[in-house]
Amino acid sequence: MADHLLGSFVRRFLLEEVVVDRNLTRNTQRSYRDAIRLLFDFIALRHATEPTRVTVEQVTAKVVRAFLDHIEQERGNTVTTRNQRLAALHSLFRFISRQVPELVEQATQIRAIPPRRTPTPVMPYLDKSEIDALLAIPNRQRAQGRRDYALLLFLYNTGARASEAAGLTVGDILLGTAPAAHLLGKGRKTRVCPLWTHTANVLRDLLGSRAQGPRDAPVFLNVRGKPITRFGIHTLLARTVEKATVTTPSLQVKRVSPHTIRHTTAVHLLRAGVDINTIRAWLGHVSLETTNRYAEVDLEMKAAALETCAVHEAGAPNHQVPHWREDTELMKFLTSL
Repeated sequence: MADHLLGSFVRRFLLEEVVVDRNLTRNTQRSYRDAIRLLFDFIALRHATEPTRVTVEQVTAKVVRAFLDHIEQERGNTVTTRNQRLAALHSLFRFISRQVPELVEQATQIRAIPPRRTPTPVMPYLDKSEIDALLAIPNRQRAQGRRDYALLLFLYNTGARASEAAGLTVGDILLGTAPAAHLLGKGRKTRVCPLWTHTANVLRDLLGSRAQGPRDAPVFLNVRGKPITRFGIHTLLARTVEKATVTTPSLQVKRVSPHTIRHTTAVHLLRAGVDINTIRAWLGHVSLETTNRYAEVDLEMKAAALETCAVHEAGAPNHQVPHWREDTELMKFLTSL
């Protein structure tokens, strides 16, 4: 039986499976593309095989493990990047196994390669006073200040990602009796987030006559009247944080990004008594495990607070609370995506 060329599967995987069938984002497609390109480069280097001649049978679990060692040890990639490359190959071989039943065993061996464990990063979030300090910075007497205030308030209200806020259109927000925002998140999944009355009023004032304009018009514009970008949102927040540190020095030691605001929304919702499943839907998390990290943060805070008022036996030491937990046509195709 003839071997199967990997390239023929790669095209269908990236163009049909990733984009059409699974409706994944452009960034995910590019991440998968980069992983496959690196694999082709590795095989060309180690096995002197041109990308167009690489067969599926040639990419064994042993080869994939050697490839992962290569990108981590020789290319100097982090464990997180290694795991992202592995996830791409898992997805590719899952697709291949559905197309060719006789390759199921090989695909299963590759998909059995586990990701490397990584340390759980510290969950950054802001206290209410720090959020208030950020919202106090924009000069709402000026057009740019009104835009800055509305955007910061929207991020805090909804827990939106920077890309979701940048892509928000007039048709995505409802400013009637039950104000809400439709957000297009990862995997092109849409979720609805309620808006505070104050947020709705601020957005209504920001839009003015634009609220009656085209539904696909962007809500947040830059100083040139063009749609704001993710980079523009990061820049706006960095500028605001720098000014706010004058009155709120605690911000100097915190790394504040749009995702920090997202974490802050989750922690504050949890403190307000909102159940974890509602927060999961609010933030658009696929896995409840992701949302549970906020519950762990809240438990740590409660445990630390409890310890400060605990009664200790006379003479007994105060113990700290424990921490909870070159190019062929195939390669040109990959480049063109």
